[in-house]
Amino acid sequence: MLAPASYAFRNDDRSIVTLDSIGWQKINSPAYRFAGDERPDSGHVIFQYTLSGQGYLELEQQTHALPPGTGFLVKVPSKHCYYYARADEPWEILWLNLRGDEANRIWDLVTEQEGPVIRRGADSSLIVHYWKLFRMIAEEKVTDKYRLSALAYDWMLTLIQSSRELGKEIGAQPGSVLDKAKTFIREHYASPLTLDAISEQCGINKHYLCRLFQKSEHTSPLAYLRDRRVEAALALLRTTDLPIREIGARCGFDTPSYFGKVFREYMSMTPKEYREKKLEFPYDAVYYG
Repeated sequence: MLAPASYAFRNDDRSIVTLDSIGWQKINSPAYRFAGDERPDSGHVIFQYTLSGQGYLELEQQTHALPPGTGFLVKVPSKHCYYYARADEPWEILWLNLRGDEANRIWDLVTEQEGPVIRRGADSSLIVHYWKLFRMIAEEKVTDKYRLSALAYDWMLTLIQSSRELGKEIGAQPGSVLDKAKTFIREHYASPLTLDAISEQCGINKHYLCRLFQKSEHTSPLAYLRDRRVEAALALLRTTDLPIREIGARCGFDTPSYFGKVFREYMSMTPKEYREKKLEFPYDAVYYG
């Protein structure tokens, strides 16, 4: 019968993905804390998943709670810290550490789409494959580096596949996340929007939001926002007598100089020149995208 345990493997073969360590652990000490730029061991990637209880991950000046069903992907060394800070319930976790260029590449692919914190059910294919690997080590005593490499690679393929399937499910929903983001941008382009604000409104990671825009719109969320701001400015220039400075402010541009710079990039002329060239540009509105 399986029980919490941990296993480490050491070899110098850099030609393959190698399993550095794997484990199942229940943590109840607040001393449990690992900083990615202070560890004596380095050169590997980490997957850690919460079965029960809760821990925390600090990364990019943000603190992420790690309740059951969440996991994180980080590299060592890097500026991150994960820790246990609650005394009411142990933090029960699974972890998997890998070495090799391919492991680093796959970590980049998944974090680009989902961010460093991922969500998978305990019955998901990713966690089922994890238990398969853990069981083969714990019960069947598999230690051959090539067989472990094949098993680890199989787990990484499941990680990629589940990440891409998650993206398809979100993108295919009626009133999808992408539509929600575009509507929010169109309705709030005059506000000082940031990528973080847009992604938070949609309930997804900003890296995944960028990937959705690139795949569907062939642009970025901030470029889409800029298009809407320029469209609004063009309409106001043509249909109102508002001062150019005020038009820029109403359309979400921080300063008149920035408004002028962006406008020239789009129209190859200043806002004033556009307003004066009614015969050459006889349109009340111009749309981009």
